[in-house]
Amino acid sequence: VPQQLVIKREACAIPELVNQAGLTLPLVAKPLVADGSAKSHELSLAYEQFSLQKLEPPLVLQEFVNHGGVLFKVYIVGDAIKVVRRFSLPDVSKWELSKDAGIYNFPRVSCAAASADDADLDPTVAELPPRPLLEKLAKELRWRLGLRLFNLDIIREYGTRDHFYVIDINYFPGYGKMPEYEHIFTDFLLSLGQGKYKKRSG
Repeated sequence: VPQQLVIKREACAIPELVNQAGLTLPLVAKPLVADGSAKSHELSLAYEQFSLQKLEPPLVLQEFVNHGGVLFKVYIVGDAIKVVRRFSLPDVSKWELSKDAGIYNFPRVSCAAASADDADLDPTVAELPPRPLLEKLAKELRWRLGLRLFNLDIIREYGTRDHFYVIDINYFPGYGKMPEYEHIFTDFLLSLGQGKYKKRSG
C-alpha cells in the first residue's frame, strides 16, 4: 500500500501533517466518503505544499506511484476472481513536478467507459498481476474484512515487473462493470443457498 494519511478536518493544517508523516509529493487526494455519488469518485493530484491547503477534508492523501496510466480492478465474488484493466492517472515526470503547481482534478478516473482491455498497450504495463498473488490477496482480505463481495484496485509500479500496490478496496462495488458478472454472481448466490440447505439438513 502506498504511504497514506487520513485528514478529517482543518485544511490549513494539511501541509504540516504531511511533513510530519513524511509523505512525498505529488499526492493523490481521495474523498473519505464512499456513498456511490459522483463526488465520492473524484480524485485530485496535489503537486506542491501550498496547494494542499486548498483540499476539502475529510479525505485520504496517498503518495502517487507512476504506473503507466493503467490500474487493475480485481473483483472478488465468493471464491471467484475476475480482473479487468482500466485507464488511470497519467505518470508524472520530474520535469512536470518542477514546473507544475496547484491541484488537478480527475472526475471518475476508472469508470466503465475507460476500459483498457482492448487498448494497444505496452506489454510491460498491460500484463495482469500473477494469479497466485491475486488468490493470496483475496483469501487474506476475505478473512480480515469478513467480506465475500468486494474489489481491489491494484497498480504495478512503472518500470518493474512484480512491484504492486493496492491503492483502494471497495466493498460491494458495481458488478455491472465486471465481464460475465451475471454468470459469476448467479453461481455465488446458488452456492450460498446450497450452503444454507446443507446446514439445515446436516
